Amino acid sequence: MLDLFAIEELLSPEERMVRDTVRAFVDAEVMPCIVEHYRAGTFPKHLIARFGELGLLGANVKGYGMPGLSSTAYGLILAELERADSGIRSFCSVQTSLVMGTILLFGSDAQKSDWIPRLGRGEAIGCFGLTEADAGSNPGAMRTTAKRTKSGWLLNGSKRWITNGTLAEVAIVWAKTDDGVRGFLVTSNTPGFTARVMHGKLSMRASDTAELFFEDCALPEGALLPASLGLKSALMALTQARFGIAWGAIGAAIGSFECARDYAVTRVQFAGRPIASHQIIQQHFAEMATEITKAQLVAWRLAELKDAGKMTPVQVSLAKRNNVRMALDVSRRAREILGANGVCDDYPPMRHAANLESVYTYEGTHDIHTLVLGKALTGIDAFA
Repeated sequence: MLDLFAIEELLSPEERMVRDTVRAFVDAEVMPCIVEHYRAGTFPKHLIARFGELGLLGANVKGYGMPGLSSTAYGLILAELERADSGIRSFCSVQTSLVMGTILLFGSDAQKSDWIPRLGRGEAIGCFGLTEADAGSNPGAMRTTAKRTKSGWLLNGSKRWITNGTLAEVAIVWAKTDDGVRGFLVTSNTPGFTARVMHGKLSMRASDTAELFFEDCALPEGALLPASLGLKSALMALTQARFGIAWGAIGAAIGSFECARDYAVTRVQFAGRPIASHQIIQQHFAEMATEITKAQLVAWRLAELKDAGKMTPVQVSLAKRNNVRMALDVSRRAREILGANGVCDDYPPMRHAANLESVYTYEGTHDIHTLVLGKALTGIDAFA
């Protein structure tokens, strides 16, 4: 375990126990199957029940029978899951932050009581429908609409790049209404609702990614998330999810680092010496370890601010931007150290690198978060 700045001392006994439990689960049950699923382009659905049993879904949710763990504990969970694969972390973070989190923020008491316990146990799966084919970084350009009817709403449109899309029993769908953008709970058995798997991905292959289509979907009034109003509501949910990404990326980086280190100390080249004895290889490890340590400190402090109610979207943008870029760089360096073996899926760095290309883009691209920081630092909006 990489811990050059004694971050372990900052963790509570409960946080260490949670991390160690998830680490053991990942090593015993996720690592043995993840390469097979990545090759096949399938999500390991058999793990969902275990996620629920271990309390990994809604781990930081308080009430409704959920664990109510600290933000640091939740972050450690996501780091351990992404040490296996970004697709595994993405499933749990979408379920927790984007689905359960949105319902908690904007749902009615009835919606919360109905969905939160089942989502937390893994008995129901959810997805979050915001992105569209022509509305990615500019979600305000969405074309999906919801029109009022005598009995509720009529939903039309489509969503793209939706994690958990074909697995979900319920989709949180954002649509334009006469009152602005609103959120809706749309169950998968709603007539006119279709979810289709997206094929041909070279990244996040072990993640269920879908397109959602809505054709005259008649929704009851109770489908509306009553407290949602305006695009800011959707962006608030994304802020919570980006917090988790900042932690998860550290897991991918550590998984890549540890693989490369183990390889370098045993791979013998040139006069019978391990390649780890060469200066240029040690420089790679020094750079990787330094950047991982900085990212760990950023994530830990962000979690402290979150639990204190002081976390801001700008801080989340900084953490997501920094930590994902760091993880992508570390995975590429690790692949380089492995040489030709690095392009084989017997070793995880290239799989992590491919996954991180998606993580670098989704939930706010690297460049979009750059502009968020730029506006905060200068007071000038450069988005237009």
